[in-house]
Amino acid sequence: MTDALIIGAGPAGLMAAEALADAGRQVLVVDAKPSVGRKFLMAGKSGLNLTKDEPDAKFMHAYGKDAGPLGPMIKAFGPAAVQAWAQQLGQEVFTGSSGRVFPTAMKASPLLRAWLARLSDKGVTFRTRYRLCDLTSGKAVFETPDGTSELSAPVIVLALGGASWARLGSDGAWADILSAKGVPLAPFKPANVGLKVAWSPQMARHFGAPVKGAALQADGQVVRGEFVISQRGLEGGGIYAISSAVRDGADLSIDLMPDWTVEKIAERLNRPRGKSSVSNHIRKALKLDPARQALLMEFARPLPEGMALAHLVKSLPIRHDGPRPMDEAISTAGGVQWNGLDDTLMLRDLPGVFCAGEMLDWEAPTGGYLITACLATGLWAGRAAAAYS
Repeated sequence: MTDALIIGAGPAGLMAAEALADAGRQVLVVDAKPSVGRKFLMAGKSGLNLTKDEPDAKFMHAYGKDAGPLGPMIKAFGPAAVQAWAQQLGQEVFTGSSGRVFPTAMKASPLLRAWLARLSDKGVTFRTRYRLCDLTSGKAVFETPDGTSELSAPVIVLALGGASWARLGSDGAWADILSAKGVPLAPFKPANVGLKVAWSPQMARHFGAPVKGAALQADGQVVRGEFVISQRGLEGGGIYAISSAVRDGADLSIDLMPDWTVEKIAERLNRPRGKSSVSNHIRKALKLDPARQALLMEFARPLPEGMALAHLVKSLPIRHDGPRPMDEAISTAGGVQWNGLDDTLMLRDLPGVFCAGEMLDWEAPTGGYLITACLATGLWAGRAAAAYS
């Protein structure tokens, strides 16, 4: 028996635990993996992007249709609050040229260590290798190394993640448990994920090459961001930003020269090429780097001439075989639907049980939006659980 039980020790779960501890509750956090915060640590391997420093309206726009229900939670704990939180844990932050905010250490491990130490000082306790196998209001049942264990608590916060990166703990197995209790769930879908492309053999020499200076276009959305030509397809931040639209059926095209008009491109292409091959003429006339030229040759052949080719440079259709598998996605859409929750993030079908983080049915692009919303929903659910009686 404990005052409050948190299931899932990622950012959302830890934030809920701290809110409950600050309210004077005895808090126990359990996690299925041997250690806590595994996906958080993985996210920090390439530089932990905590949030984004930009105007509130622009920040919320990144959440699309989910901006409504998430709005009050992010208003209560938004980009400025995230930065202050990190600094209170002794981690200085800086803002990059794109507005992305990172710890100066560029890693998650110092931040996580400081956070766990503070939680321990507040009396929060942890148990690992506890895998949820059943749940009711006030009680959760787990499979543990020592057999089945039943834990009781008047309030329970679920922060079980989505359905990607199963090796780090987000396997979506909880969906069957909640579905059996009548909780409405949206199917999981990959978000922030690369695209599969069946390349021709001549593309092999470009594997690993970054594509810079291009703009991706899908469903009216235009994204200028770097991405990579990989053996498996197209990956990287620019692709992730439009992956949800492409996943849902939108056509993908690339503007290889977003700073040039189609008329300027056509004029350059129509200049005499002399003895140059077509590919060399295009390269010299447009000053295309090898990666962008390779994409043009891969997807535009047989090449038209004149204005038709200029239009292809400005809107090159990309043939692909859909998103990479869900377990390779950075995050997932789907999960607990908003209509299954009240305004406090408590499940309508399980009084006293709250949800937070990526297990809720929302999605956002990378760039700090994911972690900010996980922290914000964790704090919201933790405070509501602390006030529940």
